[in-house]
Amino acid sequence: MAASYNKLFKLLIDKKMKKGELCELAGISGTSIAKLGRGDSVTTDILVKICTALKCDFADIMEMED
Repeated sequence: MAASYNKLFKLLIDKKMKKGELCELAGISGTSIAKLGRGDSVTTDILVKICTALKCDFADIMEMED
């Protein structure tokens, strides 16, 4: 199983927010966003910053896939 962050990118589209804007709002690097785009591992701290910035929960930005 692997984590998929497609929900995050769909949420950004719904909010009409660019990845760079999320980086600035959440205080994370572009490298972290790139890792999410590839489905790579990121720290829980990064996910918490994203959820705090978007006022959402982990389940709103990620899901497990086979």
